[in-house]
Amino acid sequence: MLHCAMKRNIEFCGDCEENETCEKWKRHRENGKRYDSFKCYQKLENDIDFIQDNGLAEFRKSQRIRGNLLKKMLDQFNEGRSKSYYCIAVTVLKVDELEEAISEAKSKSKGLDIKEKAKLLHSILDNIALKNNYYLKLRKK
Repeated sequence: MLHCAMKRNIEFCGDCEENETCEKWKRHRENGKRYDSFKCYQKLENDIDFIQDNGLAEFRKSQRIRGNLLKKMLDQFNEGRSKSYYCIAVTVLKVDELEEAISEAKSKSKGLDIKEKAKLLHSILDNIALKNNYYLKLRKK
């Protein structure tokens, strides 16, 4: 969502009557295909399609699920250096992939210290990313 949408009292740029001709919206989407800023935009187009097909309420619901998964990762597997990595993973991976990764890491991490737990979850997430051609780093300009 861009700033001008807030001025127009619109919750989502895709709902704006000018969204198909808006240069700001077009530029934002094009940049999101190639680069990230402080946030991972790799799934921007998928998110826009999801919102247009299912509505903002369903998107928020899916984001809450992702937020809960991120909280689990941070609570159980963050050695103090993994927050950004986990944020990107939660954005890029599918929910079922995240749930399986957390479950596998939990079962294999009994008795490990927090650094080893983080390393284990990183390894599991990296393997999923490699298998599915996901990119788990911010793409800088």
